[in-house]
Amino acid sequence: MTDAPKSHGRKTITVSLKPQELMTHNPRLARAWTAQVITLLPEAFPGVLGESLTGRALKDGLWQLDTVDLRLFGEGRHRNVDDTPAGGGAGMVLRADVMGRAIDHARARMPKEAPLIYLSPRGKRLDQAMAQRLSEGEGVTLICGRFEGLDERVIAHYGIQEVSIGDFVLSGGEIAAQALIDAAVRLIPRVLGNQASTEEESFSEGLLEHPQYTRPAIWNGLAIPEILLSGHHGHITSWRRAEAERLTKERRPDLWRAYCAAHGRDPDEDQEL
Repeated sequence: MTDAPKSHGRKTITVSLKPQELMTHNPRLARAWTAQVITLLPEAFPGVLGESLTGRALKDGLWQLDTVDLRLFGEGRHRNVDDTPAGGGAGMVLRADVMGRAIDHARARMPKEAPLIYLSPRGKRLDQAMAQRLSEGEGVTLICGRFEGLDERVIAHYGIQEVSIGDFVLSGGEIAAQALIDAAVRLIPRVLGNQASTEEESFSEGLLEHPQYTRPAIWNGLAIPEILLSGHHGHITSWRRAEAERLTKERRPDLWRAYCAAHGRDPDEDQEL
């Protein structure tokens, strides 16, 4: 038995004029990593995040998802969220006042230390190191853009970090947000079940992952490399390292140069594979 009041468990209780959260099947959990998403398409979540290992971890309370419907903070009868670009031009821009209200509402429900990120093609590229840093925090608030983007004053006022998932343009930030969340959530302890798998995969040491094989031993006349069937773990480890280096050098020269710089190696060296 314990004298601690029941409110000291994992469920957090907050005072609200609209306490509907306490009546839902998924109340907010204290200390769980939180992915908060400001979006015009809240119905797009959890999407694929609700499947497989991330979906199971979501149900088990290892992380939680909080969507904030931007439309609810819109202007006027029709809850408009955008307007024409100042100075002219095609498309529409998300309004600063609308987004500001949504951010203030959302951030009141998040730890102050949780980063505020806008998914944008002009942002810093998402990589494994960033995903690792995010997974080690308490969560993240993500802003999903639409149309021609977000009023720059919002980005400056809130000190928003811009993050990109690649040099291409999507219709909105929802797909990018799901990619970022997945990359971070899978690094949370116990989500994958086998933490060693995250230590051996692509980018964990700055290299692409080595080739993988499984049964049957021969398929369509193609055999698994003999060394992987040798049972000699030292030789297998060396082979996998060499293959990871070869693939990285061939396919991602940028990663290879960074890896060599970090390990005091010549990126133009020849390899004995």
